[in-house]
Amino acid sequence: MIKDIIQKKRLGYALEESEIKEAFLGYLEGSVADYQMSALLMAICINGMTDEEIFVLTDLFLNSGDVLDFSHIPGIKVDKHSTGGVGDKTTLIVVPIVASLSVPVIKMSGRALGYTGGTVDKLESIPGYQTELSADKIKKQVLEVGAVMMGQTAKLCPLDKKIYALRDVTGTTDSIALIAASIMSKKLAGGADKILIDVKVGKGAFMKTEKEAQLLADLMIKIGKKYGRETRVMISNMDRPLGRAVGNALEVKEALDVLQGKQQGSLRTLCVELATSMVSMGRQIPMDDAKVLVEESIDSLKAYHKLLEIIKYQEGDISGLAISKNVVSITSLKSGIVQDIDAKEVAHLAFSLGAGRITKEEKVDLSTGVYINVEIGQKVEEGDILCYLYTKENMTPSCDITKIFEIS
Repeated sequence: MIKDIIQKKRLGYALEESEIKEAFLGYLEGSVADYQMSALLMAICINGMTDEEIFVLTDLFLNSGDVLDFSHIPGIKVDKHSTGGVGDKTTLIVVPIVASLSVPVIKMSGRALGYTGGTVDKLESIPGYQTELSADKIKKQVLEVGAVMMGQTAKLCPLDKKIYALRDVTGTTDSIALIAASIMSKKLAGGADKILIDVKVGKGAFMKTEKEAQLLADLMIKIGKKYGRETRVMISNMDRPLGRAVGNALEVKEALDVLQGKQQGSLRTLCVELATSMVSMGRQIPMDDAKVLVEESIDSLKAYHKLLEIIKYQEGDISGLAISKNVVSITSLKSGIVQDIDAKEVAHLAFSLGAGRITKEEKVDLSTGVYINVEIGQKVEEGDILCYLYTKENMTPSCDITKIFEIS
């Protein structure tokens, strides 16, 4: 019985394969209720799972729906995933770079989870952009364009999709076991030959410490090895927002700016590192050679035009990108040097403006968010604008800037 399974995990015992199947497949089929699965997920968050339990759960997620096969497409197909961060729009930048260098990319992403944004929400801020594609359309696009950026369709890992939505609203987003099984099942179902994972660590990430991040990295490498997929992991800092924009349409615009050479800094640097690793895997060349190709792709606008091609192929109209016209300027209360910008506080602020969701049924306001107007180390005077808030109509936001910006 599901009650006994919940109690067993609550007491810290490992579950048998049959028990994991009974609980999770029962939830998919409707015999296990939301409140029961919520209790089990919380017990997993508190007590963790063994490697064997995680392998079983990954396999359940993976085989609950279609598993794509792109073996007929020439070349080594590479996928990437980020564990979630504040202002993380790397997919929108990295995928077109890699695809522009003749490495096919199949990128399946999720929606916002907790206070971190989701790539699918960002893509859907582009009017008309189709995130749900059939297997045939995916294969056709990879052949013709070299890349696809899509959502998790009903037929791909539907069990994970249902669990993912529940985790978002039950405070169970930061379990290493659940994160690993969720990410790797989607990557394996997506049909890529090789996988790159960007594990975020810091105040604005699920993993708060280097130790946690390394545990997650090691676990995903183990899962990849079990399925015969080369899996590389990078660990990157998320104490501060990645880039300047936090919010869906705002982040799409920032990605376009990076690919047009209008913006330098930490976001571009990280994207170059990620793309370099993917190109190295896909073309089986040294990292130094791959980096040269990546830089040339950005500087020549080759990657920028590839992004426009992907958007157009998936029926998006980038000219219709809607960013809220209700803008509030937040100014500094004192003069000094910007010492820190707290990623988690920025995320909570963007969430309060409508850029996140409280319940799994709630729609995100894709036009809202925060644009940070200063950088770490910058000198500001009292009254200088620290950030712009893009709000819902008739909304008067308030925020404690002392929690977000450390100035001294």
